[in-house]
Amino acid sequence: MEDVEELKLAVQYLENPLVLGGGSNILPIGNIHRNVLKVELKGIEIEEENGNDPLVHIGAGENWHQFVLWALERNLGGVENLSLIPGTLGAAPIQNIGAYGVELESVFHSLEAVRIGSGEMIRFKKDACKFGYRDSIFKKEAKEKYVITSVSLRLNREHKINTSYGAIHDTLIKNRITNPTIRDVSNTVISIRQSKLPDPAVVGNAGSFFKNAIIPLSQYEDLKLNYPDIPGYPFEDHSIKVPAGWLIEKAGWKGQHRGNAGCYEKQALVIVNLGGATGEDIWSLAGEVMESVQKQFGVALSPEVNVWR
Repeated sequence: MEDVEELKLAVQYLENPLVLGGGSNILPIGNIHRNVLKVELKGIEIEEENGNDPLVHIGAGENWHQFVLWALERNLGGVENLSLIPGTLGAAPIQNIGAYGVELESVFHSLEAVRIGSGEMIRFKKDACKFGYRDSIFKKEAKEKYVITSVSLRLNREHKINTSYGAIHDTLIKNRITNPTIRDVSNTVISIRQSKLPDPAVVGNAGSFFKNAIIPLSQYEDLKLNYPDIPGYPFEDHSIKVPAGWLIEKAGWKGQHRGNAGCYEKQALVIVNLGGATGEDIWSLAGEVMESVQKQFGVALSPEVNVWR
């Protein structure tokens, strides 16, 4: 759908549609016997200048990375750490996309969405979205009840460079960049992602298949007794975020295949389709990985991808 008014009309008559953005974070399992509504609403504009913190309005069908490049060309900061994330703007708040020390909610202002069934236009401000780690209200109580039509983000001209994520800092030092710009950060993130993640145009994948695990501090300390090298990052409420990729690799899955489905040889967190694997094949492998990690570490992994059945 390329027109908001047509979309409002469509959602009043389509029964229980599946909403599709770029399709980069979707795993279909079996045949889909539902209407699929693809959102292709375009347009990027500065809707409010507000000094050094302009508010930018973006159509839900815009490509995320192309929007990041648009911002960089105008010297607008805030999204450079999120470079090269596949997908569209409309999907970004559903997932609260994040990478390299930054999440969407840090620049999020509001979004507009059409209610499925009535066609009513609703505006969600930041608090109403209930953002969490790779989570939002649109993955919980509002799941499949709205179609996001546009997103408004608060960017900045006085840049707040974030190089706290180790890989960014180390790569900048390696390249002898001591006073990085937002363009330097973006280029570094792109370089890191390209070195670790397969190109979906070449090898079928949905990026990171699992969320990083959030576990109690006490459990992390117990695991550290047996695995002194286990990485962990402080999270809220005395919890620790443990990289899912480390757990999966330590459980022996990196580069392992089940038929044409496998864990990527450079990053165990990514499940790849080497050609001909079905959704059921991918999901079966994911189940084996989750069971293995649970058995070895007592840690339950959760899929980051959206599973369509």
